[in-house]
Amino acid sequence: MLENYNELLNDFEKSLEKRIDRLKYEYSIIRAGRANPKILDKVLVSYYGTMTPLTQMANISVPEARMIVISPWDISMVKEISKSILSSDLGVTPTDDGRVIRLVFPTLTEDRRKEIVKEVRKLAEETKIAVRNDRKDILEIFKTAEKDKHMTKDELESGEEDVQKLVNKYNGIIDSTCENKEKEVMEV
Repeated sequence: MLENYNELLNDFEKSLEKRIDRLKYEYSIIRAGRANPKILDKVLVSYYGTMTPLTQMANISVPEARMIVISPWDISMVKEISKSILSSDLGVTPTDDGRVIRLVFPTLTEDRRKEIVKEVRKLAEETKIAVRNDRKDILEIFKTAEKDKHMTKDELESGEEDVQKLVNKYNGIIDSTCENKEKEVMEV
């Protein structure tokens, strides 16, 4: 048996777990009718010439289901933050009173919900493609080891089965995560 066989399988599984974590993070950013402060994670604001994440320069709260309130620590940045939100393509227009910025999320239309579901499915499929690529990489290592006589044919087949079991397990997790997000998006 390949000396570092278990280590390779563990690394492969950790890689798959990272894929799932990334998918869950991407899903957390998708707006599903409720205000979610995570959608602001990618908004960068020019703070005295330095592009700074909005989350590092303001307090962000969700006082109502469809509203996010942003309270900048430096009140002079209110207009700059509003500009950054407008240009970030979040699909919501910020309003400010000079001290805080409010983002009010409209109720999603049925068509918009269907578009979001397509995006959710696309992200799930991209994750499955990445999992297949990871599988291809580890199987290539196993085949090379078998060719170099570090693994027998039986050990190679056993390794392929172990890898496939992990792939099936994580594809199931991807499917259920996708299904849950679709339900959340379609919920009125």
